[in-house]
Parts: sequence; C-alpha cells; structure tokens
Amino acid sequence: MRARRSRAVSLLVAAVALTAILAPGGLAGHLAGEHLAGERPTGGPGAAAPAPAAGRADTGGAGPGRADGGLAEPPAELPAEPPVQPRPPTGAQLFGADCDTEIDGSQVTAHCHNGYPRTDLLRLHVECDRWWDVDVDGAAVALDPAGRTELVGRCWKEVRSAWVSHRRP
Repeated sequence: MRARRSRAVSLLVAAVALTAILAPGGLAGHLAGEHLAGERPTGGPGAAAPAPAAGRADTGGAGPGRADGGLAEPPAELPAEPPVQPRPPTGAQLFGADCDTEIDGSQVTAHCHNGYPRTDLLRLHVECDRWWDVDVDGAAVALDPAGRTELVGRCWKEVRSAWVSHRRP
C-alpha cells in the first residue's frame, strides 16, 4: 500500500518551488526574457548585468521606462537595519482596570482588578432584554492601583448585554 503525503509536506514543496521560480536570477528572469538561451544566470552582488534578449533592440537610452527615455531601474534594496520600534507606554499612559463580567439569569456581576498605577473610575452598565425593563447604569466606583472590586447589577427578566466603562478621575 502506498503512503500519502501529508498536506504540510505538499504545502512546503509548493512554497519551495515558488521561491525557486520567483527568486532573482531564477526562472522569473528567463520568463521575462532577460537571459539568452543556454546562458546560466549568475547571482550575487558582483554579477554582471544580463545581456539583452534576442529580438530586443538596444535603444541607446530612448526606450520606455524613465522620463529621459532610459530603461526603468529595479527598486532599491531594503535597509539592513530594522525599523525603529515604538517605545512602550510610560506609567502616566497606563490605565484601565481589567474586568470580567458574568451574566447569571437576570443578575450581572463584574469582578475588576486595577493593575495600573492610576485610579480608575468604573461604572457597570446593564441593558435589559425586555422593552419595559429599566436599564441600569451603576454609580461610579473609584478603584485604586492594585485594588479589586465587584460591581453588581440586575434586570427584572433577561439581560441583553452588560459592560464596564472606565474614566480617569
């Protein structure tokens, strides 16, 4: 019985084949007519420029591509240095307690923990499912740094949604 190749192996083989085809100096150059028949492409920074393809006349700088009539140049290479990464936020910018909201029937409970160095004003908002049921916007509760609190709200019947809002004091 013959074994089947896995999908991962098939994808890996396809990726390698595409890389070989599209790599500079690979098959992509032959398809674009950059190499003469029987000529092997050479790679590397010291490689000579490709010879003109058969059937393509040397226009002497009067061909399409640039405004002065010359052929368009390939795009410049990317810089060797990675781009500058953004700095992490400072202590003054860190804000907002982490809250987990639980809905149990008509009761809503939010457990909040402030892991940041600034006080957070929290409010629990509960939207009830029935049109006649009054939605709840709880009173603001100040949560100091490293503090924990529990916010509770309810509807008469089902709860549609619940969330906690944050505000700087």
